[in-house]
Amino acid sequence: MMRAQDWLEQAKLDLRHARNARDDQDYNWSCFAAQQAAEKALKALYLSRHLEGWGHSVKHLLEEMKEELEISEELLAAGKKLDQYYILTRYPNGFAAGKPADYYTDQDACEAIGHAEKIIEFCEGEIRSA
Repeated sequence: MMRAQDWLEQAKLDLRHARNARDDQDYNWSCFAAQQAAEKALKALYLSRHLEGWGHSVKHLLEEMKEELEISEELLAAGKKLDQYYILTRYPNGFAAGKPADYYTDQDACEAIGHAEKIIEFCEGEIRSA
């Protein structure tokens, strides 16, 4: 359980970074940090159940956890959206022209943070009840 707590604490720090990046108008990094926060929270949940979550897809990690827990469609939709921020937020060749910072907005960052908050809250509740 100790490693699960480490992953959960890092997820919360990544979420804090997402908020700070949004405040600094680094919206692409805010979106990426939100994705990372959700991914790490899910990996904490896996560890708390003596499982190992593989990969970086939040949606996939949620789908695999459906064997253990009831996962809502709302969480799956949040995971799908966050997965869109894993690569494109960081690499200029993800777009026909321009850099990632040209493509993300405050609204994107706020939405990503909201999705990550829901996933972290879900994971934290399940870890506590385990």
